[in-house]
Amino acid sequence: MKVSVDQNLCYGSWDCVHRVPSVFTVVDGYGAVVPGREGAGDDPRVRAAAEGCPSQAIVITDGRAAEPGK
Repeated sequence: MKVSVDQNLCYGSWDCVHRVPSVFTVVDGYGAVVPGREGAGDDPRVRAAAEGCPSQAIVITDGRAAEPGK
């Protein structure tokens, strides 16, 4: 599972960074995924950070491209 942070939604609470600093970092004042850690979406701590993100900016996907129209 892949994890990313939607920079259009993130407002910089940094909750993710405090919860899982090995996966999340701060770039230009906003949360971001540490380079090379994009595949950490299966980690329960990452899932908890996504569920607890106040701006709902953390996105976890299976890494496959979406089918057109879905």
